[in-house]
Amino acid sequence: QVQLVESGGGSVQAGGSLRLSCVGSGLTYSNYCMGWFRQAPGKEREGVAHIARSGTTTYADSVRGRFTISRDNAKKTLYLEMDSLKPEDTAMYYCAAAYTSPYNTESCPTTDYWGQGTQVTVSS
Repeated sequence: QVQLVESGGGSVQAGGSLRLSCVGSGLTYSNYCMGWFRQAPGKEREGVAHIARSGTTTYADSVRGRFTISRDNAKKTLYLEMDSLKPEDTAMYYCAAAYTSPYNTESCPTTDYWGQGTQVTVSS
């Protein structure tokens, strides 16, 4: 059974930092594109950042330059370092995993697994 468990969320003031973690089990972590999504109340879930099987990273325009995604395959852990946080970053943050073919390690296809989410609240 695949599980993705997020941690590290919390409440901070604008300008502050948080580091989210996502530990996976039940899957060969290195075979997956891993990503972070977020959903604010009344809004659709949106992609924040993802890191391909190859290690290539991609960011949403709204977080580029402030957030850094990374992964440690040996620890089966995904990270999201969030700096210069803004109130508009307030949302539930979800970890996601998408299986990627070894013949296309740059791709990040449709998500196969989701974590349960961790709340991030940024006050002004």
